[in-house]
Amino acid sequence: MAILNINGKQRVYEADEDKPLLWVLREDLGLTGTKYGCGIAQCGACTVHVDGVAVRSCVMPASALTEDEKITTIEGLSEAANHPVQQAWAELDIPQCGFCQAGMIMAVSAFLEENPNASDDDIDEQITNICRCGTFARVRKGIHLAKKKKA
Repeated sequence: MAILNINGKQRVYEADEDKPLLWVLREDLGLTGTKYGCGIAQCGACTVHVDGVAVRSCVMPASALTEDEKITTIEGLSEAANHPVQQAWAELDIPQCGFCQAGMIMAVSAFLEENPNASDDDIDEQITNICRCGTFARVRKGIHLAKKKKA
């Protein structure tokens, strides 16, 4: 048995020490907003925050985390889906199929905390999530809109 601090709550789970955080979240704790995409930390669909830093949960063993570290999933980003990034995504109708968007939103929200005045070059360099539908131009617009909403 182990304890993780997820979305502000202590959550108990039991899994072997190599089980990735993604599968603990989805299978053991029922938090299915975080998606499986590639399994090799390339696409970013599985992005969550650990102490405010965006991490790819598909390759992070849950056992590498302690109950003192704060894990935030898309379900815990905001109670009413009113985070500035979520608002921008809805306002600009960014998602097409939507599969990758939870991870994209998590990556962007962490990115904007560190880079509130991000340029297009910063966005291109730091937001490496893959959207198979090709919504990257809308994502960039959404990031700029979210910056304005945060200000």
